[in-house]
Amino acid sequence: MKCRANIARKMRPKARQDVSNEPLNAAKGPLFGKNVLVGLTGSIACCKTCELIRTLIKNGANVKTVVSPAALEFIGEKTLETLSNSLVYSDTFSKSRSTEHIHLTDWADIFVIAPITANTISKFAAGIADNLITSTFNAYLGLKKPVVIAPAMNTGMLNNPFVQNNIIKLQNEGVKIVKTETGPLACGTVGNGRMANVVKIYQTIFETLCPAGVSDINRAKGKILLTMGGTREPIDPVRFISNASSGRMGLCLADCAHSMGYDVEIISTIKIENRPYKTTIVNSTLDMLEAVEKSFSEADYLIMAAAVADYRVKNPLPHKLSKKNEGETLTLELVQNPDILKNMGQIKKENQKTIGFSLGTENIIETAKAKLQAKNADFIIANEAKVALNTDENEVWIIDKSGKSVHIEKNSKENVAKAILEQVL
Repeated sequence: MKCRANIARKMRPKARQDVSNEPLNAAKGPLFGKNVLVGLTGSIACCKTCELIRTLIKNGANVKTVVSPAALEFIGEKTLETLSNSLVYSDTFSKSRSTEHIHLTDWADIFVIAPITANTISKFAAGIADNLITSTFNAYLGLKKPVVIAPAMNTGMLNNPFVQNNIIKLQNEGVKIVKTETGPLACGTVGNGRMANVVKIYQTIFETLCPAGVSDINRAKGKILLTMGGTREPIDPVRFISNASSGRMGLCLADCAHSMGYDVEIISTIKIENRPYKTTIVNSTLDMLEAVEKSFSEADYLIMAAAVADYRVKNPLPHKLSKKNEGETLTLELVQNPDILKNMGQIKKENQKTIGFSLGTENIIETAKAKLQAKNADFIIANEAKVALNTDENEVWIIDKSGKSVHIEKNSKENVAKAILEQVL
């Protein structure tokens, strides 16, 4: 039995469809009752703000949007109005109220400008109030209320010393900056300047609004133990057997789960920076098994996103191999590694779920279904090596115990992670 789950393509927000089946301001959301004012300025990254608004509302926030005149060149008012379930504010002197910026300042618990251009950053830093979004910022910062900005611009503009100085000025006044990322830019070049992904922006909002209650909120939703990266099986002190896993899918799952309000713990073969999660770094499959066994009893979910080696060298050498000593051929004896997912599936309690990944090159769904039964897992995520490895995108099939298969079409790993978690949690 198969069904298909579609997720919105990048750069093509379908506003009304995105929220039609989701309740607004759900009482269980970690941001329930919080008023978030989202500002948009003139950047192609406005399309990503649609997903931010959707995430905020899904997590319980009330959202209003305010736009600069240039922002409306990149996104329509109807899209923002539909997503936020609220009017879009664009005129400083509206027919209904002559002090719109003061009204918005009083209403909002946090002001988030994403994307923000070099032009608006410079206006903010200089105290210029020439449109509704800059006037609102002036009033808002004057009351010492929290502000978060997510810049988006060409690399050259970002590196301009005047722009950098203005960013520093805003930081010194308490404005939180969600740093730009490196990747393809709208101008056709590749470099630093892309607006941060929605998960990072949401995390900053969440941690700003709920600094003391983050742990309690996370515990209320449950704990996720997640493994990521490719294990390394030593041959000698400098060589090892590994695979091409980048760990990106696992990190996207962790970020998304955290943004949904879960307590996340990571066991990884890759060093992770600038994340709020408890993290244990391991190398081999045996190391990972030991770390998982230590934390599994406290977890509600185990997500095995790591690419775990099936075999390891039976007797790793204590010294570096030398071709001079070994000759033209080298034989390594390999032994099978323990199956971490299977081991945890055998000891899990009724309130625990285990979720594994199955990476293959052929017959991927049939292979995943066989693994589901053999490992006593609740879900297996099937994906193809040529699509998943060392890319920013993925395509998966989520298979549950009944044999039902849900297809998540090829999309960014951030979006695929979100779709996976919506199915398995």
